[in-house]
Amino acid sequence: MKVLYLTEWYPHRYDAMSGLFVRKHAEAVVRQGCDVCVLFLYEDNSISRTEIVSTTTNGVKEIYVYYQHSYLKALVRGWKETKKRWGIPDLCQLNVITKNAILPLWLRLTRNIPYIIVEHWTGYLPISFAYKGFLHKRLAETAANNASAIMPVSRDLAKAMQQCGLRNRHWQVINNVADDFFYTTEKQPHHLKTILHISCFDEPHKNVCGILRAVKQTSLLRQDFRLVIVGTGPDFGQVYQYAQTLHFPDRMLIWTGEQTPRQVAEWFGKSDFFLLFSNTENAPVVISEALATGTPVLSSAVGGITEMIDSNTGVLVEAGDENALALNINRLLDTYLNYDSRLIRQYGGAYSYNKVGQQFLTIYNETLEHK
Repeated sequence: MKVLYLTEWYPHRYDAMSGLFVRKHAEAVVRQGCDVCVLFLYEDNSISRTEIVSTTTNGVKEIYVYYQHSYLKALVRGWKETKKRWGIPDLCQLNVITKNAILPLWLRLTRNIPYIIVEHWTGYLPISFAYKGFLHKRLAETAANNASAIMPVSRDLAKAMQQCGLRNRHWQVINNVADDFFYTTEKQPHHLKTILHISCFDEPHKNVCGILRAVKQTSLLRQDFRLVIVGTGPDFGQVYQYAQTLHFPDRMLIWTGEQTPRQVAEWFGKSDFFLLFSNTENAPVVISEALATGTPVLSSAVGGITEMIDSNTGVLVEAGDENALALNINRLLDTYLNYDSRLIRQYGGAYSYNKVGQQFLTIYNETLEHK
């Protein structure tokens, strides 16, 4: 079975972490025996002419089109290159409804090639107020109506999409994937109680400053712990400078910068619980990774997180409630050992390559059977 991915986000030469969850979905499908090609277009104003790069990553064929200005010309060139190097797909998968929907819609109309939609975008959520614009809305409605199935990464996102007017007969939640090595990560001895936070430092969404204020409150009661902060992003400098104004005790905050996925797994092995306090989310991969490593989670109850965490796997607080967050940080520092790491890992099994790949394969087969 040949499956063509069209995606808004994907790892590229300027950002190896962007859209990594899409690549993991593609890899999960390849492991089920499918032939997958990803067509990814990236507007790059630093180049003087269109550049096409073809590569393969873990069995996934990838065609990159770096272009200036004209998206439609780049799309045509990308499609021609895809046909030349890989062939005609049996079905398409549109990851995030954007103008990339043009190609699967055209293939549906002219060649009767069906497509499904996998959605990750928080822009449908009420708090984001990002779902606007007549053309975008009409394209999204048309793409949704003609898709064989829509697979958002959470039930919460599915509900938000439907409230935005998107209609389809087949909705099914698809999980993100946690890498294999998270499931084999063992907890390592460490002298200081360790809280882990991983972030892309997009402050309106991730609210890292709220975490810092809650941790500061906790530090006034006790200092037998450290907070490890992994990652970088557009607001990293702002957040780091803000942390200096809070005057934490020496070595309470550890800033690692960007880490590889294997390094992230190692930090989970050295951590006692994972902390997230986002204002908006869908289904964060980092929570899947925490569960895969048997690590309890303290998080805000937003988006699909409420579908991932229950009393067996962690604690949820209201978004923005820093007092509640500080209270539960203090409590978990004393009670994290009460959580059954093996049970948490069982929950994490829902995010394995095999489990997610089988979900995709079932949908693909159903789609081709009823096209």
